[in-house]
Amino acid sequence: MDNRFSDFQEKRMKIFGELVRRYWNGKLKSNYDLNELAQDIKERYGFTDDDMPFIKDHIRIAMGLDPKGDSEFKDELDIIKKSKEIGVPVIARIQGSCEHCGHDSCRCEDVCKYEAHIYRKSEGPVIVENKCLSCGECVTACDFGAIADKIEFLPLIDLLKDSNTPVFASVAPAVVGQFGDDVSMGQLRTALKLIGFTDMVETALFADILTIREALEFNHQVKNEGDVFLTSCCCPVWFNLTKKQYPEVFKRMSPSVSPMIASGRILKKLYKDAKVVFISPCIAKKAEVKEPELKGAIDFVINFRELSEIFSALDIHLKDLPGDEKDHASMGGRIYARTGGVSFSVKTVVNRLEPERVIKLKSKRVDGVSACNKILSDLSNGVDINANFVEGMGCSGGCVGGPRTNIDVSKATRMVNEFGEDSLILTPFDNLNVMKILKQLGINTIEEIIEDNEVNRLLTRKTEL
Repeated sequence: MDNRFSDFQEKRMKIFGELVRRYWNGKLKSNYDLNELAQDIKERYGFTDDDMPFIKDHIRIAMGLDPKGDSEFKDELDIIKKSKEIGVPVIARIQGSCEHCGHDSCRCEDVCKYEAHIYRKSEGPVIVENKCLSCGECVTACDFGAIADKIEFLPLIDLLKDSNTPVFASVAPAVVGQFGDDVSMGQLRTALKLIGFTDMVETALFADILTIREALEFNHQVKNEGDVFLTSCCCPVWFNLTKKQYPEVFKRMSPSVSPMIASGRILKKLYKDAKVVFISPCIAKKAEVKEPELKGAIDFVINFRELSEIFSALDIHLKDLPGDEKDHASMGGRIYARTGGVSFSVKTVVNRLEPERVIKLKSKRVDGVSACNKILSDLSNGVDINANFVEGMGCSGGCVGGPRTNIDVSKATRMVNEFGEDSLILTPFDNLNVMKILKQLGINTIEEIIEDNEVNRLLTRKTEL
């Protein structure tokens, strides 16, 4: 095994951190500066001149650009200055490291659970885009830097420094505890404001709104024994797995968008010319925001691991900051971060809407690819699953088990549960922030969320194939 390529996941973040530090401080203005960075990386990690195309492609990926497979920087900085979005594909293959991998049976060969790539040892992985769900398993499994997801922060820096552009951070419910045991959400808000964000909003607030919507949908659609309703909330891997491989089951899925998309659409409706950045535990969210029907809701996606490196590069120490604490979301919205959270939250609202309902919500919660695939296969084959509400999460443990989290699943789950219990708002139905937002959007009663109006359009996507 060639040590200069090993542990590349960590090296990649250090490359990104150095890129951020230099760009933020005005020290990346020309190709000469980019070449100097590449040379520094080469010397720091013991690479050779032959490795320069590989190094420079990882710099491009860290800038949010496509790899080129050559050594020459050309117009990369000009592209970044003009970028309003990061293009597809989200996950790219980088040449130059596979031949140095010492695994006789490389982990890349079996890691993709969706058969989205064909692995050839001599050439590296080939990603079949119409099958790839952008779950990120291949990226995190390859520690030699052969596959990487684009990082979306550099084009955002100029926006954060523009005082005339409001930029909101919508933070995923799984964020709690990701930046230190003693770091509060208020301190995270302060840190984000220090780097130019206008404010930080809990995505869980929009999960509360969607919980109410899906509870109303459940009451309308599940009338008889045998009726089954699939949540579409949260996980794009679950949504796309169902859509691509189980079209008949997909017809039973809610048309609701994810809380991330709802946050972007609603914030942009409330704040003129606003930009919205989603802070995410996973890679799949980077692909979700680029889907044609959802495009424009979220401008950039930064994951927890990347944000941690950003704070380090900019010398921001969260534990030393004052906390700007706010209570946006209910317990129900906050525990969307872990397996069973959506089911629990929707059930609390169903019970409040129709306490005398004969057919009670009975949920089946599955997490991890194989479990999601199994229950979808059962539904497709007419197997009785003994449930009428199905929640699927692509990652084991739910979003807290995402491939770009900073802490382990069990600890993250515990911290999410504690943060949920700390909320002064028990259920989405009790969240006055929800009604305040809905009234600003012209909605006066909860039931109007599923009627034909502008708010309904903000909260839905097409589920027809």
